[in-house]
Amino acid sequence: MATVELRFSAQPEHVRTARLVAAAVARRAGVDEAVLDEVRLAVGEACSRAVGLHRSHGLTAPVRVVLSEEEKAFSIEVGDEVPGSGASAAGGRADDEAEAEGEDEMGLAVISGLVDDMEVSSSEEGGVIRMSWPAAPPPPAT
Repeated sequence: MATVELRFSAQPEHVRTARLVAAAVARRAGVDEAVLDEVRLAVGEACSRAVGLHRSHGLTAPVRVVLSEEEKAFSIEVGDEVPGSGASAAGGRADDEAEAEGEDEMGLAVISGLVDDMEVSSSEEGGVIRMSWPAAPPPPAT
């Protein structure tokens, strides 16, 4: 089981790099070529969400992306450090924050449409979006 961990500052321009790394690791893990665009889009959406949360809360901590090759699956976790940033962190807030919450929910809806197996969790340390796709190990070299 191989794992790649990526940390990047909460800047929108780093999301593209995370998408490229995720696609490369997914390909190596045996994720079907037809699904790689979905992997890229889902990772981009999850990372953009984390970047937005960090920026809106004034956090300088990096966004964390963990890519794991498992026996028959490839999984990605995108973590932020915003306490309680799970499915709906805002409640009864100002108009700007309510709009941000709507964008957050839309981002989660987009991800759930791209990924069959998705889990969103949050704690006082921050939130995590965990996504996984089926993978077949590449055939042995001859």
